[in-house]
Amino acid sequence: MKKSTEIPILMKLIDGALKNSNRDVVTLSHQIHENPEMSGEEFFARQSTIRLLDRYGFNLDATQPEAPTAFSMRKGTGQLVVTLCVEYDALPNIGHACGHNVNAAASVAAAIALSTICDELDITVHVLGTPAEESHGGKIDLLNDGFFSTSHLAMMVHASGQDTIGNSSLALNAWDITYRGKAAHAAAAPELGTNALDAANIAQHAIALARQQLPMKSIISLIVMQAGHSVNVIPDESTLRIEMRAPNIDQLTVINQKVRNCLTAGAIASGCQLHIQERGNTFAELRQDSFLSSAYATALSERGRQAVFDSTPVASTDMGNVSLAVPSIHPMIGYDVQTASHHSKEFALYGTTAQADTAIIDAAYALAGAVVRAATDTHQRTRLLERIES
Repeated sequence: MKKSTEIPILMKLIDGALKNSNRDVVTLSHQIHENPEMSGEEFFARQSTIRLLDRYGFNLDATQPEAPTAFSMRKGTGQLVVTLCVEYDALPNIGHACGHNVNAAASVAAAIALSTICDELDITVHVLGTPAEESHGGKIDLLNDGFFSTSHLAMMVHASGQDTIGNSSLALNAWDITYRGKAAHAAAAPELGTNALDAANIAQHAIALARQQLPMKSIISLIVMQAGHSVNVIPDESTLRIEMRAPNIDQLTVINQKVRNCLTAGAIASGCQLHIQERGNTFAELRQDSFLSSAYATALSERGRQAVFDSTPVASTDMGNVSLAVPSIHPMIGYDVQTASHHSKEFALYGTTAQADTAIIDAAYALAGAVVRAATDTHQRTRLLERIES
């Protein structure tokens, strides 16, 4: 293994590897952008990514995830296992409005670059295809199924309008709610009905009042999916969808109980039956590793970019669950998006610009730089290795 004093030499090798793979990874980004696929349907993105990594000497692991659009590949046999997460799902109707084509390409570029010096660093480069971030949280499934069990660190970047490190995210979960009552003629025999719309209304009002006593920075979002089909019939069923966010998983548990009480109130007051179905996994808050974040920022500065530290929570991500189990980073890599915000058609328009393409390579350089600094620092390497060995 090289010593830390040789970091400049190693980073020159990383830079050279990125120049060699530049066209391939940018093409991958554009292809994924031009072929947006919804969560769990990312077959084109998966196959395109696997083909590219295969060309650079990566091999599919003997054990693969059950999710049909996930994958696990490795190169190298070093002691320190570095996991690069590749997320590539798009959003309904608006395509890659969260920039996941940039996220995916940056991880792939970093993996390819690191794989050229895996012997010098004594690392194994592990690439995980992680689908369905925008829906149920594919990384959480992979975490639960043991695909991070050998990882000493995990990393990726996220497309943004600016370069930041240290961001947190909000813990998140969502429920589908159904109230079932009894239909009756709204004019001739309303007393015979049990109104499921009433249950939904009462629950909405209770939740609105409960917001006053929720933990700070908590968010509850609610929509009514349907509540009746004819004005002259007492609605016998109503369905709602609720999404809850909080600064951390413990506070989310508090919110869950308060919301459940409000939903139960609607059922009791109206006489309806209540059914709650969880939607996907519960996302935990993101906690980024301080050393890896600093090392990433240092490497990024070598590309003439200054990452600003910002601990403000940025939406929610299934990378949060990974970060509670494995030392991780999930910085934001910026390019010009004008005034567009994530999850808008406008944001998607900027995903294949020259600035976005440059951001892919700069981010990959910084991710690789963080690994170089961690792998060559005796204290940090020991810290990371002990996560599993202990």
